[in-house]
Amino acid sequence: MSSTIQIRVDDELKEKSDELFKELGTDTTTAIRMFLTQAVSIGGFPFEIKKLQSHSDPFRPMTYEEMYEEINRAKQMADDGKYRSAEAVAEDLKNKYGF
Repeated sequence: MSSTIQIRVDDELKEKSDELFKELGTDTTTAIRMFLTQAVSIGGFPFEIKKLQSHSDPFRPMTYEEMYEEINRAKQMADDGKYRSAEAVAEDLKNKYGF
């Protein structure tokens, strides 16, 4: 037996997610199924959830500990294959902002 889940998202989010998942070799429905499977498997969200503090300044000086934590987090993401090339980022900026 299987169930149907229906969600509403705005058109732009749907188009962008369809395009992204197509580039990754899958589709949005499969990606959602993967999200649910992973969440059940690990007993929670398959990514870190944080509340952003409205007073947080992204340009504030970091302590050495915070800097090393950020470096280690970035290294782990790179090791997990979760990165994009500078060319891809530049192309996105060009397409989005026209430069």
